[in-house]
Amino acid sequence: MALVRSFHALRPVPEAAAAVAAVPYDVVSRSEAFDLAAGNPLSFLHVSRAEIDLDPATDAYDEAVYHTAARRLETLRAEAPLVVEDTASLYFYRLQDGFHEQTGLAGCYSVDEYDQGVIKKHERTRPDKEDDRTRHLLALGAQSGIVFLTYRAVVDVNAVKTRVCQRDALFDITASDGVRHTLWRLTDEEQKVVVEVFAGVPRLYIADGHHRIASASASHHDPTAEACYFLGVAFPDSETRILPYNRAVADLAVLTSEEFLDAVKTRFPVRPLTEPAPSKGQISMYLAGRWHDVDLSVDPTLASRDVVAGLDVARLQDQILGPMLRVADVRTDPRMIFIGGVRGTGALKQLVDSGAAAVAFSLAAVTTDELLTVSDADAIMPPKSTWFEPKLRDGLLIHLI
Repeated sequence: MALVRSFHALRPVPEAAAAVAAVPYDVVSRSEAFDLAAGNPLSFLHVSRAEIDLDPATDAYDEAVYHTAARRLETLRAEAPLVVEDTASLYFYRLQDGFHEQTGLAGCYSVDEYDQGVIKKHERTRPDKEDDRTRHLLALGAQSGIVFLTYRAVVDVNAVKTRVCQRDALFDITASDGVRHTLWRLTDEEQKVVVEVFAGVPRLYIADGHHRIASASASHHDPTAEACYFLGVAFPDSETRILPYNRAVADLAVLTSEEFLDAVKTRFPVRPLTEPAPSKGQISMYLAGRWHDVDLSVDPTLASRDVVAGLDVARLQDQILGPMLRVADVRTDPRMIFIGGVRGTGALKQLVDSGAAAVAFSLAAVTTDELLTVSDADAIMPPKSTWFEPKLRDGLLIHLI
């Protein structure tokens, strides 16, 4: 079963929601966070990335960062202001990006179900990042980063969702990137219906937020405490959107551009492209000012390999990055550069043309069905396999623990 629980949200008053709402802490660099929060003292980035308000030489994991985050949250509570809901509630949270629309159930989900494998994961967490979010959570006494969940669509929830989303919203804001964020608060009767429906959902899946949920797991001890639940929004799999997570490499190891291209051609069919057009099993490679189509689907051993090995990110690693460019671990190799989401292939071309990278690869996006299949198999995807877009905003709903 999937347990979802209402909670007394700490949230901005509606007129302050647009100023408070901020991108997730982990999708921007320190300098990008500084620029986004500049001139806006209510931006939640002052809490989620509190190092932007300290000396630039301050280490992002310095104890002062967490103390500053706690102070900034208290300041925000007074100045936005932020208020605590009188009654425990659940919410529908809708994201609209152009013609794309997805609506999920925002509430508190069970840490125990994560620990027991009812809530499935598809990637490993890094100890340093997990520790960072744990320290941040404990300093704030709150979970402010929302875990993005998905589940196999349930028709019964859609009926309630359609009715709720026709009335006036609690929040309705459009962020600077053009994404519209709308939240509705459910009545007690509506909450009872969706809680009952979710009790029949056999599994939830982490789409984005592995470190947030891992930190919640690491910090809960009292089985009766609020910390036994984590803040999440669960979207039906039929609505979630995954964009490509592309790669670039700073150098070609010991090879020249010509030698590397010849090496790729000896193993795979390669043809010139005027514009990148990756599809499943085929990647677009940008090298020395030109795009090339590389067909990785010709690997004769692929049919006998597992679901993870069949992902394009795994094929690229196993067949090109590892053996040809000597990238043993994309998580730790400093030559690796990742470009996700809406930054697109133009960013890849710019990296290579500027000399910041020697080669770049554009891949077809992992599908939601592939993610669920990998998760159901208790398998782990290669790092940086999925980029979910649009992103939820921090600061609109906070779970006090």
